[in-house]
Amino acid sequence: MGRHHRRVAAPAAWPIEKKTHAWVVGANAGSHSMITGIPLLIVVRDMLKLATNSREAKTIINEGNVLVDGIPRKDYKYMTGLFDIISLPTINEYYRLLLDANNRFKLYKEEPGAAKLCRINNKTIVKKGAMQLNLHDGSNVLASNEYKTFDTIMLSLPDRKIIKHMPYKSGNLAIVIGGEHSGEIGKIKQIRKVRGSGTNMVVLSNDTDFETIEKYVYVIGETSPEIKVV
Repeated sequence: MGRHHRRVAAPAAWPIEKKTHAWVVGANAGSHSMITGIPLLIVVRDMLKLATNSREAKTIINEGNVLVDGIPRKDYKYMTGLFDIISLPTINEYYRLLLDANNRFKLYKEEPGAAKLCRINNKTIVKKGAMQLNLHDGSNVLASNEYKTFDTIMLSLPDRKIIKHMPYKSGNLAIVIGGEHSGEIGKIKQIRKVRGSGTNMVVLSNDTDFETIEKYVYVIGETSPEIKVV
């Protein structure tokens, strides 16, 4: 993608004003798509309010002051996305990137050393029969075959070691990322598998029951959430 593209055509999830300027920063290809990610410059300038313009934001990023999942990122077009941990160690601030009820990216405060949650989107057998977990953020980790698609794993940062496994099953807690129930948390009540090419559906319960499509559901805990959501 080029350096910029038109603001009016930017994804609705990006929390930016659409009519104040004609252009917004473009994004480099990376682990997150345009739908599930947002350029680091927008996070620093528009969400964290650490800069008043692009030049200031680029300086902050280029100095290595912004870490994504424990790694300094100096590319202002780097795509950060769902469940990424944004760290600002120089000012002792830490955040997790999620979608809010309006399907817009929002930063939730976290503690130092917060772990990364990743949903398993697929599994692949690689060399010597090893099992590779293909995660929602485009990364991969090697693991045993006990993990299943749509389970969530918790990774330590920045070494990305599996420290907890949360199965995708009835009774566990999940957050909805997308659709009219975006940002809501509920207990998985039922997983309805649809034959053929139809979309699997999930019934969740908080104060009332609601239903959403499977791809929007991310397990975040068993009896209580493993992340901060307020």
